Order: sequence, then structure tokens, then C-alpha cells
Amino acid sequence: MMKSPKDLVDDLRAQLEKLKPGRDEFYRFHHNFHHIVNQFEVPGPKMAETKNFHVPDDDFPVPVRLYVPYGACNSPGPCIIFLHGGGFVTCSPDTHEIIALRLASGSGYRVLSVDYRLAPQHKFPAALEDCEKVLNRVLDGYGEDCGLSRHEVALCGDSAGGNMAAYLSQKHRKKISCQILFYPLLQFVELKPAIPGPQDILPLGFTALKFIKEHYVAGADTRDTRLSPLLERDLTGVPPTHILTCGLDPLRMEGRAYAENLRTAGVRVVEIHEKAMPHGFLNFSGAFPKARRIPLDAADFVREHMPSG
Repeated sequence: MMKSPKDLVDDLRAQLEKLKPGRDEFYRFHHNFHHIVNQFEVPGPKMAETKNFHVPDDDFPVPVRLYVPYGACNSPGPCIIFLHGGGFVTCSPDTHEIIALRLASGSGYRVLSVDYRLAPQHKFPAALEDCEKVLNRVLDGYGEDCGLSRHEVALCGDSAGGNMAAYLSQKHRKKISCQILFYPLLQFVELKPAIPGPQDILPLGFTALKFIKEHYVAGADTRDTRLSPLLERDLTGVPPTHILTCGLDPLRMEGRAYAENLRTAGVRVVEIHEKAMPHGFLNFSGAFPKARRIPLDAADFVREHMPSG
């Protein structure tokens, strides 16, 4: 029997509250999170090809997974680089595969999902460095053999992945066609919303953010825009942005503030606010049917903003 959304929140909260800083506990949480996702997800679209490989690097080759949808062009064409969420401490292309599949099927473009290093074993900026290595390889043309055009690149990330996608879209703004940010984590300066709501009483919100700050940020300067892209003052020329925020999410206010900052800088922004949805709901489309549609809407946005679209 499918569990209810309340059961989902309770399961995740119970797992988080058990978590201790020992490495074995992190691995156990990672495994259990995969299990919970599988319980609440429905199958995604079929692909023409799915391929795992490593982006080469002298120090840390980065594992990636390439999704090739049916109908994708044979010559190098548009691609979406996908950065999964999980608070920098858990998740992988496996947990977020259904989101990537929907983006690929909806857009007709290849999706490259990055399996970046996780904390606490690899603290900031390891995850960001891995994602930027992959982006740079694609922008330098090394992905053309896999059908990835260096001139038509979109970035997409949810939660922690949205944090890195936002920063990389700022840094590489002249080379990125557009960005998709699903309930992004955009700053670490203040962990509690300025105007708390009843949903912020749940331990899952503040406890999780505090945990991430301790084990990923680990004493780094929280005002560094690599950690807090919300603090970037110059947003001129940032690519068109599709941003999703949720009413039942401790990150809702910073996501909406970033959307407004981008608009003020003249960036085209499509903002979707799902007031009755919780953070992370795209991973649980069995419990939240809207999770099946939203990546398809984002895929439409990507097609609209690709040079060949």
C-alpha cells in the first residue's frame, strides 16, 4: 500500500534524527534514503540509451550518467547538466533518476547527471569543484563525442544541486543558455526563515540545514557566493531562469528573493510557487502527482531558450 505524504515526512524525519557524524551512520542514512525514494516514486520514461562513465581528471575523475532520449539528434546538440540534491551529504544520480528522465524525455535533449563527491568525507568545495569540472569539459567541447554541444548547455539542480547550479550560472553566465532551479538552497548565513511559518516547526527543516552547515560548510565563509549565491550583487547577464519554490519549505523565502533579484537585474524569470508542496517533493511523484508535470514544464522552458530551439 502506498504511504501517505505525512508518512513520508515522518520517515525522513526519523532517519535524520537518528543520524550521527560517524561514517557508518552516513552510509546507513544514504541507503535508507534510497529505499524511501523508491517507495514513493513511479517509473519514468524509457530512454534510447543510458551510459555511465567518468569525466577525466588527474585528481578526482567525476562519475556521470548520460541519458539519451528517443529522438535526440545524432550530431552534437543541446544538453542539460543535472546536479542532484541531498544536502551535499546524500543522494546520487540513482535517487534523482526519475527527475532526469523526465527532463530528457520532455525536452528531447541529452541529460548529463553528475555524481559529485559528498560530505562529510569531502567537505566544501569538493562537490562544487566536481560539478564545475564536468561543466568545463562540456563547454570546452569534450562532450561532442557523446552528442553534447558546447554552445547549447543548460544547468539544472534541485536543493543543494540548485545551490551549485545557481553559482555556476553566475560564473559562466555568458556560456549557459538557461538554468532550472528546483527549491534551491541559496545561502547559509541565516538558517531560519525571517518570518517562520508552522511548517518550520518540523525538525526536518532547521535540523537538516544545521547538519549540512556543520558537515559540508565546515567552517568556511558563509558569505562566499560559492556557498551563498543569493548574496551575489551583480546578476546582469545571468541566463534565463526557471525557479520552483514550495510553501512547505524552509527555503521558500530565499528562493523567491533570488527570483526577484534576478528580475531586478533584467533576467527573464519564470517562477513557479507550489504553496501546498514540501521541499523535495519531485522525488516522490507517487505521493505528489504534480511532481510528474513540473519537470516537463521545465523542459519546455529549456527548449524555448536553446539557440536552436
